Amino acid sequence: MLSKQVIAVARNRAFFTGKHVQRAGALVMTAESHMRCAQFHSTHLLQAETIKVPQMAESISEGTLRSWSKQVGDSVEVDEEVATIETDKIDVTVNASKAGKIVELLAKEDDTVVVGQDLFRIEVGEGGQSNPSPKEQETSEEPKELAEESKVKDPEEPKDQQVDKKPSEHPPPSGKDKLSGGIPPEGPKEVKKDPKPSSAAAPKAPGSRNETRVKMNRMRLRIAERLKESQNAAASLTTFNEIDMSSLMEMRKKYKDEVLKEHDVKLGFMSAFARACTLALKEIPAANASIEGDEIIYRDYVDLSVAVATPKGLVTPVVRNAEGMGFLEIEKEIASLGKKASKYARDGKLTLEDMAGGSFTISNGGVFGSLYGTPIINLPQAAVLGMHSIKEKPVVVNGQIVIRPIMVVALTYDHRLLDGREAVTFLVKVRDYIEDPRKMLLALN
Repeated sequence: MLSKQVIAVARNRAFFTGKHVQRAGALVMTAESHMRCAQFHSTHLLQAETIKVPQMAESISEGTLRSWSKQVGDSVEVDEEVATIETDKIDVTVNASKAGKIVELLAKEDDTVVVGQDLFRIEVGEGGQSNPSPKEQETSEEPKELAEESKVKDPEEPKDQQVDKKPSEHPPPSGKDKLSGGIPPEGPKEVKKDPKPSSAAAPKAPGSRNETRVKMNRMRLRIAERLKESQNAAASLTTFNEIDMSSLMEMRKKYKDEVLKEHDVKLGFMSAFARACTLALKEIPAANASIEGDEIIYRDYVDLSVAVATPKGLVTPVVRNAEGMGFLEIEKEIASLGKKASKYARDGKLTLEDMAGGSFTISNGGVFGSLYGTPIINLPQAAVLGMHSIKEKPVVVNGQIVIRPIMVVALTYDHRLLDGREAVTFLVKVRDYIEDPRKMLLALN
């Protein structure tokens, strides 16, 4: 004899498709019905997991929820992107740790979220299906069908006496319209055109003055803070010099095709300047140092920060251990970081590890046409080298006036760490290496 609870479940005929059997006034479930009931209970015991804001970096504790890639009810696969959090440095994607279905979003777009905060809930398992299967659709229609079956059926009428009781989907036109196929005798009525939307922007009046306010994103805010911090904290001073680029340009022209063919990398000027700086930093270690409290930290390695402009702001990915790299190794690493930076705006390919640290920065404003400039130090670093565009200028060589391709370079340094003598010596050494690249290959001073 079945319990009352089992009979009550059995009476809810949405959970099984098999014909119910009634014996001696008691409703008895078939084996298929038992299976349906078991499935019903198991599907409602699926595990729901809460996903938290992940750890982003030691120096980053919060961010702005920029966008949701999924909404409630959407199914997700393992490691599929669900949300994007904008931080001071990069955009961090939050992925699903397991496959399932999003059941709750616990934050809104543009909310500030902190590391460890509950972000969204996901139902793990079969609940990940966002669209019902055909069997589930059949199940949802069964209560109606079974309810109709439970009613006492009327005697069937002969087919010739049956009347179609369904109303016509297209009722025939009445009156005179029936004769003209639904069009009044006087002809079709004129359809008035809708007036122009009131929301259409009115033309600007001549001489009008408008302003648009746009909220700064986290990266731009952080850049602004750090630049002002650098101006306030460092005793900044800039020294300039001119470099004759003839030898380097000749070397590049001679070997660029061969390098591209054999190493699949374009030979540029940045690798030469990076190599020149690493050699000069070994000779002037204060330019590779930093201040921490009342101590100076000197390094026996060189991590070069290469400034790259992106639509979201300036980023400085790092070429690590550059002191042990040659031309081609540096060029390959810069090319790899450049590809990541080019995709940064839409894909967030740069990671926090790519931009962490750095002991010296190189910034190339020349690609944008800059002639002169005083770059700002990237604290806690001691100096930054600014490259500018190459212009042909008349110069005196061996008592003769000749035209040479000249680049103006600038070194902004923290006067708390470097004296003028050291800063000027550093920049002169960089100039000498660039004007005779063979010295870099032979590591000659």
